[in-house]
Amino acid sequence: MLTKNVLIMMVVVVIAGCSNNPPKDAFKLTPTSLEDKEMQTRSFDTLNQANLLSASGSVLQDLGYTLEESDSTIGVLSASKDIDATDAGQVAGAIILAIFTGSMTPVDDHQKIRVCLVINQSLTNENASLARITIQRIVWNTEGKISRVQVIKNPELYSAFFSKLSKAVFLEENNI
Repeated sequence: MLTKNVLIMMVVVVIAGCSNNPPKDAFKLTPTSLEDKEMQTRSFDTLNQANLLSASGSVLQDLGYTLEESDSTIGVLSASKDIDATDAGQVAGAIILAIFTGSMTPVDDHQKIRVCLVINQSLTNENASLARITIQRIVWNTEGKISRVQVIKNPELYSAFFSKLSKAVFLEENNI
């Protein structure tokens, strides 16, 4: 009897372990999803999505990003750049902790900033296109392990990008 119960429990555990269902909250919107989308999206009075994508690529390159992929037929562009992630406060804290414990804790070392831009036609204005950019960063520590992956939600950063993009679109459309 005990063997039969153990066997049934093992079968249940194996079946439950084989489930490929995503977590229940994987597709749940956060309370700030709408605000984030507004911050990440701008409308441009153009239907020439190829020019908008080209201008976006130029702006990102000017900002030091390397274009990874671009497909004008579906209006998608991705780019990234590697930058230093060293934080003086974090390093100072690690040194102080090392003095008391005798071992150095890892600190942030470098990061990759990844950008994904999607362009599509506006549903509310038939003469406009929407550009939505999302920015994420992946941070590695001094041990070479990923210490953080996060979406960057800095409104000034998005605003500055769209300001540059507006100027670049104007230049592209006027062949300046």
